[in-house]
Amino acid sequence: MSVRLSALVVTRNEERQLAQCLEPLTFADEIVVVLDRTTDGSKDIALRFGARLVEGAWEREGERRNAGIAACNGDWILEVDADERVGPALAAEIRETVARSPHDRHLIPVDNYVGARLVRHGWGASFGKSAYPGLFRKGAKTWGAGRVHPALNLAGRQGPMLRARLDHYVDRDISDMIRRLDRYTSARAQDLRENGDPDSTARYVRRMFSRAYKCYVRRRGYKEGGWGLLIAILAGLYPILSHLKAKLERE
Repeated sequence: MSVRLSALVVTRNEERQLAQCLEPLTFADEIVVVLDRTTDGSKDIALRFGARLVEGAWEREGERRNAGIAACNGDWILEVDADERVGPALAAEIRETVARSPHDRHLIPVDNYVGARLVRHGWGASFGKSAYPGLFRKGAKTWGAGRVHPALNLAGRQGPMLRARLDHYVDRDISDMIRRLDRYTSARAQDLRENGDPDSTARYVRRMFSRAYKCYVRRRGYKEGGWGLLIAILAGLYPILSHLKAKLERE
């Protein structure tokens, strides 16, 4: 029996770039698009590509992603975001992998862009990804309940990382990066207020420097010049800003 592949895109008001994401995914046996509180033209775009829709309103990132995974009918699931693109080489490797792999999940390497600038080094912590478990058998991956960057629950055997890379258009410019930091820290602050924050401010200050060091030195952000320094600073600010928003602001 042939192995079926589902391509899953979870989105909210992404009409500006959704078509560019969905067009390369037509190699999959089905496309599933989750529309979360969508008010723009994303639905019409998804239907144009023959996508099966899951519509609803989810406050938490993990919940809407799990709803999408549950809706997929494929043996394997390829999970991408609206700002990501699967090129021909990656599509061919994915098809070959799902047909032959004895494993349950595979990491996909990522090329991250800010505008037209490829920034390959320094990503990590809570501000980007250099690879992610985006190809998996159904049941091998579920998301936690967080509003932003929810924890992952992975099951089964991890196979080798794929060779071809996913293109991820992270932000349009530096101002876009700063706005995203503001959104993410506000969402994380809500989680901290609800679940309790056991850490002290002093510990968050230490984490700010350790995370920036990790991105800039251990993940070789220094190779990207000023871009690597910027990513390290933003990654370091994420936990301390989330903590201070939770502690000092009201919802």
